Amino acid sequence: MQESRAGSVRASDRAYETLRSDIIEWRLSPGTVLGELEQSARLGVSRTPLREALSRLTAEGLTAAHRGRGVVVSDISLEKISELFAVRISLDCTAATLAAERSDQDIFNTLTIRFETASTLISSSSGEQHEYYRLVAELDSAIDAAAANPYLLQAQKQLRTHLSRVRRLARDDAARLLASAAEHAQIARSIAQGNADLASASTKVHLHNSLQYLLAARIDPGSTTRKETAHG
Repeated sequence: MQESRAGSVRASDRAYETLRSDIIEWRLSPGTVLGELEQSARLGVSRTPLREALSRLTAEGLTAAHRGRGVVVSDISLEKISELFAVRISLDCTAATLAAERSDQDIFNTLTIRFETASTLISSSSGEQHEYYRLVAELDSAIDAAAANPYLLQAQKQLRTHLSRVRRLARDDAARLLASAAEHAQIARSIAQGNADLASASTKVHLHNSLQYLLAARIDPGSTTRKETAHG
């Protein structure tokens, strides 16, 4: 009985991680119906661990119950994006301030240099910028470690799950990613210098620019492509 239970837990975790990755990476787009029979067969798990995985995803807000359709991938509207950024600006500026007051200068100096030379990651001929996103995640982790505030980190955890989905909407726009790299370099530089006010201000500028890009580009949340803007 214990072995069966352990196997069920492992299957549930496996299903959860796969579905979560598929949703964040837009392999499963908003509105996609996650039918139990189809997903059980695709993931190679029984319906019980699948239901456990779907429950966890629903608790995170990545999926939602839809009357008459079962469980679907949750949508991302421009309104929701604005709401996410309103919270993100507050949390990330606080984290940057704390990091600047407590950081290891060498770590952030190194990150500054890496962002200053990140154009090769962004201009990848394959069109994939996974390495650049890993670098952004490294900066996030370094700020978390320097800020050393578990309550702040817990508040950011679920928010970042949704922001990972939003971030992928800009993945094909090399110009925006290059500008973003410069903004990240400034954040890292400010923290390395121990300038809390500048670290907070640089973070706010970056997040403002990111939000304005998404709004101005009139992202279609139902696809991974951008709609044409009025100015072409």
